Amino acid sequence: MFANPLEQQKIQKANELRKNGINPYTHFLKKDMCIKDFKDKFAYVKDLEEKKDESKIVSTSGRIKLLRIAGKSVFANIEDENSNIQIYFNKNTLGDEYYNIIKKNLEVGDIVLVSGYPFFTNTGEFSIHVDKLTIATKAITPLPEKYHGLTDVEQRYRKRYLDMIMNADVRQDFIKRAKIVRCIRNFFEKKGFLELETPMMHPIAGGANAKPFKTFHNALGVDRFLRIAPELYLKQLIVGGFEAIFELNRCFRNEGMDLTHNPEFTTIEFYWAFHDYNDLMDLTEELFKELLKELNLKSIIEFDDLKIDFSKPFERISYKEALYKYANFDENFIKDKNKILNKLQTDGFEAKAELDLGQLQAELFDNYVEEKLINPTFIIDFPISISPLSRRSDNDSEVAERFELFIAGKEIANGFNELNDPLDQYERFLKQIEAKNAGNEEACDMDEDFVRALSYAMPPTAGEGIGIDRLVMLLTNKKSIRDVILFPAMRPLKTELKEER
Repeated sequence: MFANPLEQQKIQKANELRKNGINPYTHFLKKDMCIKDFKDKFAYVKDLEEKKDESKIVSTSGRIKLLRIAGKSVFANIEDENSNIQIYFNKNTLGDEYYNIIKKNLEVGDIVLVSGYPFFTNTGEFSIHVDKLTIATKAITPLPEKYHGLTDVEQRYRKRYLDMIMNADVRQDFIKRAKIVRCIRNFFEKKGFLELETPMMHPIAGGANAKPFKTFHNALGVDRFLRIAPELYLKQLIVGGFEAIFELNRCFRNEGMDLTHNPEFTTIEFYWAFHDYNDLMDLTEELFKELLKELNLKSIIEFDDLKIDFSKPFERISYKEALYKYANFDENFIKDKNKILNKLQTDGFEAKAELDLGQLQAELFDNYVEEKLINPTFIIDFPISISPLSRRSDNDSEVAERFELFIAGKEIANGFNELNDPLDQYERFLKQIEAKNAGNEEACDMDEDFVRALSYAMPPTAGEGIGIDRLVMLLTNKKSIRDVILFPAMRPLKTELKEER
């Protein structure tokens, strides 16, 4: 390790610092303020006649991103979490001996603590006139060449720390993500929802139609599944007496990866007793208004060359009406399995003959409607066969009282009136087992404990889940989910595969 000649040179410089009594990995260092606060506090210096204030000696820190040595003086640019600033020091301020040591061994990538006063250069650049400089951490591996930076996408995701060092905007994206999560949490707490935590390892893979990750619990001697959704546990808590709860945490699905899917992802699920799915849709619209306000975004935002309009009430349209409106299918067509199968197969989509009518209608929706839903749109009243945990409509037994929110052609949220009839739920689980036996790996397993919980009576309840990662993508205008997850799943490198063998 560290066999690169440039790394060896840097190690030699670290050792030379040690020989001169300077620890290249100093600890117990404190700074007075961050760079942004320094610039904000001392901006007045620009209006002074001498463009400096030598009475204000403060300390700050940052990583050296640029370094220019000019004889007896050094100019550098340091960067911290939120900002950057130029620093200047010379032989007179640091002293001949220390200056020469620092000049020889200080490099781009090193982290320094500096103390000095604010001033503006003749060219008008806000700077710190340094009278004391401490090397806090010596970098051993050189940063990528400054003019090209870190542009390789694979490298950016695999070495997120390096991505952030080289691309300050990346840090800002994740600061925005943190603001979004904080805003969501505060929103629900203000509405009277209680945040609770449920297990990550489940005895049964349930709560959604998805393929789970499977593991083994040695102490118990049983299989466990990383949760694909917290739904069934949260609804048991509604049975237990809570009326407004949420959980904001991770879920795991052992499925393919693409621009909108990562096997480990973040969601919020919330459940509201004595409310229905119309209340949830109202609540979701209100949440988006709060998010736009928090991020200082306008009511019309740009995403992937699209303009998304949040200024109007979100459209609400039934599943069937969406097939009529956006795909130009008529009522006779969407009720005919053979015609749907023929259409899908003719257009090159996979469609199995054993799918029921609701599942085939879902194939139509996915392939002909979804991408056309640009502005916020609630699709409501889904086919019952693709909604195993949703309440059946009183007006149409083949319809589930369920909605999904689509924005920019992508699903953002999924909610419904919860099925609280234990007998109906048991029958739905049985049908899911039939589907699994027929080869559907994503079908739910039977969960008799959950059915038993429902038998103790769950009040009328509505529940919803929102994908946090896709929401962050939308609000930060990122096309790939990997851009909003700090450490996305990646295929092993060839060298890693060799080591495993």
